[in-house]
Amino acid sequence: MEKSVKIALLGCGTVGGGVIIVLNENREDIAKKAGCAIEVKTVLVRDKKNLKPEIKKYNVGYTDNLDDILNDPEIEIVVELIGRVHPAKEYIEAAISHGKHVVTANKDVLADYGKSLFALAAEKKTDFQFEGAVGGGIPIIRPLRACLAANKISSIMGIINGTTNYMLTKMSQEGLSYAQALAEAQAKGYAESDPTADVEGIDAARKIAVLASLAFNTPLTLKDVHVEGIDNIDACDIEYARDLGYVVKLLGVAKNDPENGISANVYPVMLPKNHPLASVNDVYNAIYVNGDAVGDAMFLGRGAGRLPTASAVCGDIIDIVRNIRNHACGRIGGNLFEKKKMCPPDKEMAPCYFRLQVADRPGVLAAIASTFAAQQMSIASVIQKNVMDNGTAELVIITNKVSRLSLDLSLRTLQVLPVVNEVCSVMRVEDPALP
Repeated sequence: MEKSVKIALLGCGTVGGGVIIVLNENREDIAKKAGCAIEVKTVLVRDKKNLKPEIKKYNVGYTDNLDDILNDPEIEIVVELIGRVHPAKEYIEAAISHGKHVVTANKDVLADYGKSLFALAAEKKTDFQFEGAVGGGIPIIRPLRACLAANKISSIMGIINGTTNYMLTKMSQEGLSYAQALAEAQAKGYAESDPTADVEGIDAARKIAVLASLAFNTPLTLKDVHVEGIDNIDACDIEYARDLGYVVKLLGVAKNDPENGISANVYPVMLPKNHPLASVNDVYNAIYVNGDAVGDAMFLGRGAGRLPTASAVCGDIIDIVRNIRNHACGRIGGNLFEKKKMCPPDKEMAPCYFRLQVADRPGVLAAIASTFAAQQMSIASVIQKNVMDNGTAELVIITNKVSRLSLDLSLRTLQVLPVVNEVCSVMRVEDPALP
């Protein structure tokens, strides 16, 4: 067997420690699959006095100076696992500029700077891999870049945030309130003490920007994604969805309309109970892809966690080692070869669910219907719920397909309509049965 390929890790946190464990515990099998041994030579740490147990157990070298890694000719692959945008982006650029192959699991950097990093890697003829950036241990990046490359992909949608999926599962199955579900997610370590990035959809938005860029071969950033979170979803919305034959999920949804352009969204969605994504619960992630040749395909698994993400990172490392041995580095580029137009809000269509608190008197529904009609919105179904002692009632309305522009305009009108006390909740409905 040939000499080992030496790698360096930037960071040894949760995932970095997992990578060290996987590469060492599965050393012999990995060497056979890669064609040579893989050695973690150096880890970049913040504090040399506070080393992680994995570094000590496996006698891994360490440094607090990036230049020690960049200027080491033996290190061929740099694995960035420090997270956030800065200085991770600058570290990745420096590694590629020094001729190192790079693996990252950093969705934040990719969502903002993917295009420029792909271009730099192509210029330097190095590999740049990032399977762990979306979906944890689920293989989805490589399938989009290679296995599904012959397809024209029309849509990609998925449950790509485990925290919110866990919360919505608890709200659905156990009747927990939003606050109770969040508290439980935090207690189990699924949600951070500041859960903003998860519950407001920002984490999922970065991931769908990466997936849509690869699926549609065009550079998208976080700014191109319309984002809504789950913080306005109440337990009663989950209940009403169930009564109507739906399940509520926070989805990243990207579509490529040949006529109108690309749309990329993150928002809570009501899915029919028979949709494949509807049964994906707890912290599991799933990505659902439609291509003209493959048809529908779904990728399911644990979307986060130390070893699932380490599995994806190690898979990238092995792939690069194979390329090094076979002199085939740079064979799969970023493929962001076309700047496609974004779909305007007046062409982006979907049915919608509304929950309204309204005055309990004649003419209310007519006033609301008139507001919808002014925006070319038609009502598919309406149910009155919970007539209250204070003279108010709750209306649940599902519309036929409406544009995002018309939805926004109708919401502004409803919020000042005298018969509407409150617009409590609004969700998209992904139901092909609705016109």
